[in-house]
Parts: sequence; C-alpha cells; structure tokens
Amino acid sequence: MIPQRFCDGITRRDFVRVGALGAGFGLADFLRLSHAADAKPAKATSAVVVYLGGGPSHIDTFDPKPDAPAEFRGEFKPIDTNVPGVQICEHLPKLAKIADTYAIVRGVSHSIAAHELGTEYLSAGNRPIPSLVFPGYGAVVSKELAGDKELPHFVAIPSTAQKAGYLGVRYAPLQTSDVPKPGIPFSVRGITLGNGLTVTEFEKRNNLLSELDTTFKGVAADSKLIDGMDKFAQQAFDMIRSSKARAAFDVSSEKPAIAKPFGEGRFGMSCLLALRLIAAGVRFVTVSFSGWDTHANNFKSLQGGLLPQLDTGLSALLAGLKEQGLLDTTTVYVVGEFGRTPKVNEKAGRDHWPRAMTALLAGGGVKGGQVVGATDAKGAGPAAEAFTPDQLAASFYHTLGIDHRKEYHTATGRPVMIVREGSVIRPLFG
Repeated sequence: MIPQRFCDGITRRDFVRVGALGAGFGLADFLRLSHAADAKPAKATSAVVVYLGGGPSHIDTFDPKPDAPAEFRGEFKPIDTNVPGVQICEHLPKLAKIADTYAIVRGVSHSIAAHELGTEYLSAGNRPIPSLVFPGYGAVVSKELAGDKELPHFVAIPSTAQKAGYLGVRYAPLQTSDVPKPGIPFSVRGITLGNGLTVTEFEKRNNLLSELDTTFKGVAADSKLIDGMDKFAQQAFDMIRSSKARAAFDVSSEKPAIAKPFGEGRFGMSCLLALRLIAAGVRFVTVSFSGWDTHANNFKSLQGGLLPQLDTGLSALLAGLKEQGLLDTTTVYVVGEFGRTPKVNEKAGRDHWPRAMTALLAGGGVKGGQVVGATDAKGAGPAAEAFTPDQLAASFYHTLGIDHRKEYHTATGRPVMIVREGSVIRPLFG
C-alpha cells in the first residue's frame, strides 16, 4: 500500500524534537543547548553520504536491545565500544573500536514505509509531495560550495537516488556506474577515454557539438536543460584533459598501507574511492550500498556479508579521513530509508519499519562518541519525542555552513526552503 502524500503547506517547528539523550545528559542541559543562539560553527567543506538501500535493521546494527524478549532482540549480541556505556552489534567490531569518531542518532522516526518514497525523503530531507521534486544533498552542496573546475562536484558511486530536482540538470551527479576493483585502474565514462578515442579526436567532436549548440541556443536560449547540457559537456571535456581528475579516480595507485584496511569488497573499494575523491577536492560523494531489505533470513544476510562489509568499509573511511587530517572538514552521514520491525517474522526476517531507525554522523563539527536520542525497550519507536529526517537534513547542512532555511526558487518562481520543516539537532555539536 502506498502511503498518503500530503500537500506542501509550510510550517515551522519552534521546538527541537528529541528523544532521551545519552547517559548524564539531562533535560536542563538539552534546553540550554536547544535555546542557544547557534550551535558550534560549521567546519566541513565536503561530505560523504553512505546510503544503505533497503532499510537496515536498527536493532541489529547500532541500537541493540539485549534485554528485550528473544523474538525482538534477535540472534546477535551487543559489544562494548571504546565509548563507555555505548554498545553496538557484535558484527561491527572495527566500528566499535572507533566509536569516539562518530555520533549515533537513535529514535529517528517517520511514517513512509515504501522504499521509493522513503528514499526520496531521506535523500533530500523533505517529505515527498506530488507537485515538486526536491533536490538531494549533493545538488544543494554542489550549488552552495564552489569546487575545483577540474573535478566533478558531485560523484555517485556507483549510482544514487538523489535528484537535482527543481535546481536543474546542471546539479545532477556524475555516476560512476561501477565500483573499483583491487589493483585495476578505474575507468569512469567521460574521464578515461575508451575505444581508442584520443583527446584530439574528442576535441574535434567537441567543436562540432559547439556549432550545434549555437543552433540550439537560438531556439531555446533560456532553457535550463540546454544550459545544463552545456555545463556538463564542458565539465566532461575539462575532466578528460585533467590529469588531476584521472589521478583521483585511480584507486590502483593508492599506497598499500592506506588501501589495505578497505579490503577487496565492493563497498570497501567504493569507500576507498570516496576517500581519494575527497582528498583530491571533490565536494560531495555518495556511496550506495544496497541489500538491506531483509524480509527473510535477516540474520544470515547480515552476518554473512552486509555487516562485515559495512564494518570494514566505513571504519576504514572514517579512519582514513582522520589519518589524513580530513575528518574535521568532511561530514560523513550514514543512513537508510527506514528501520525494520522490532519483532522477527516467521521467515527469520524483519519487515519495513519507519517508526524507528538510526543514523550516524561524523566530522564537520559533530561531537563523536555520543548517542543522541533513544528508542523504547523493544526498539518499536522513540522513547520520547522523535527526531525526523528533516532534522537530520538540517543538521547535515549545518555541518557545511549551509542554512537549511535558505530559499531557492523553482522554474516558475516559487520560493522553497532547502529544508522546509527541519531544525538543527544541537546536542550533536557538543
């Protein structure tokens, strides 16, 4: 059943909605923080969004419930992290050792249980509506933060559900369509020339396209589509000629000591590429890791591949950014479209459950080593007031110095805020 989608009446929340906060953090502390004029200044100049497509189980990852009945707590046990009092799933041991580098946001909740609409919501921070396509995080970051002209500003590995929306095609991502393989130079269409095509030959083709563009401009001088195509054509041409871009994508040239922790799996290699792109100066990278739609054999699927891959790739990405002095200036945001049912079903799986989910945030001024928010004893919903995807989005933009309340205009001149209903989760920033 497709959930109802609502029209876009604009409201503003004057109160930051939040669940129970970590041990030792009382209501008075929260009120002081939430009423402060501003959270700590933003630090990030780039970002990596890791999207766990399908909806990962919050209980079996970063919000374990060891005291719940067996049919709720599942087959996995929690383990201690390097942060006293914080536990995560036993199959995330590498992430447990560096829990001081990231914040866990529990008690995130919404009401969209369908994959496509849930993904739209979590990819833009605005609840989907029929009348407007909201731009995803990468499009907004590309618009707001100037980048190196020799590099793409928004790279998706290997693809992304994020859209340019009403901002137009010029802010769409460069999608790699594949992931790197160990020891093999990574070829990205539009960067590495294939089929024997030389730069000289490409220049000839580019000159021909320029002549054709002149004709098109005469017909549709104000077309955003043509404008965007011009931008992409020039960017692709610049990138093909740029040794800087080709070097950034070439994971095979990475030092073995840096590459080894990422392993040889698809997700780990994608994270290695993300690290190289950020180090080179790319503003926004999204890494898509699907397979989390575990209606059956949830524990087998998680233990057999999903959790070990997440543990290896994400821990290596965070550690790599920190070792290269890039974590403070790079926001890392990990999220899926929803959580999964607290009660295990008859197929040893968990079904869609948007009422409770978890997200991770690191870098960009986020205070690591903390848990913000909580779910109830069975993981069925927030223990108190919920966080929303809108608030996650507002907090993400805050790390980059982007005011989520800033208004853009659609092609028809309609003003729309970047995040219409969000507010910054101030405890994230210490």
